[in-house]
Amino acid sequence: MTHVEMEQIIAEYGTDIYSFCCCLTGSRQEADDLYQETFLRAVEKQKHLDMAGNPKSYLLSTAVYLWKNHRRKAGWRKRIANTEYSGREDAEIGPKDSCDDLPEQKVIREEMQKTVRDAVLRLPDKMKVTVLLYYMEERNVEEIAEILCIPKGTVKSRLHQARGILRKELEHMLYE
Repeated sequence: MTHVEMEQIIAEYGTDIYSFCCCLTGSRQEADDLYQETFLRAVEKQKHLDMAGNPKSYLLSTAVYLWKNHRRKAGWRKRIANTEYSGREDAEIGPKDSCDDLPEQKVIREEMQKTVRDAVLRLPDKMKVTVLLYYMEERNVEEIAEILCIPKGTVKSRLHQARGILRKELEHMLYE
């Protein structure tokens, strides 16, 4: 893979990968680090990156792998040195605002998006990653299974369980 092809991949998929990293980590600072590590790993492993295939799936898979690895190491550090894993900042999830909205509609929509975003970020990591890949990255079950190296049935199960948890947690929004 040439330098130009790598620049093309970054230009084409960089925004999506960064947005995914923001949602995964919940922190802009951690997302910046994860984004940089993901593309650094892609440069190091250029021979595995196939332009004719689906490079975005490879990059998403790399980001998930690095994030899981970081979380695992942070867990060990916390147990050993009793350090605190960093807090969450708002990650941008959802469609951009429309200029035609009334201020009241905009506030209601933003509040609903924040509530849903917070509920998704509170999901267990396995479910959160699956939900983010399915809804945010619009990946199908087969692609998610390939990215996470798990069976398709496991992906379906995690999505079903996550939807159930989110449904219970977000029911109050319907009654307001």
